[in-house]
Amino acid sequence: MTLNIFFLTISINKRKISLNEAVHQEMVEKLYEKNKDRQASMYRVM
Repeated sequence: MTLNIFFLTISINKRKISLNEAVHQEMVEKLYEKNKDRQASMYRVM
């Protein structure tokens, strides 16, 4: 009889983002919301 034991440890660290990345991410989110609103208004027209 063979007993195989395997241990795996995963650690997750929060990634620190730079100011430029934060500004870019905020711009992307605003554009996404704008396009989502535009799509919703086009859907209501049809």
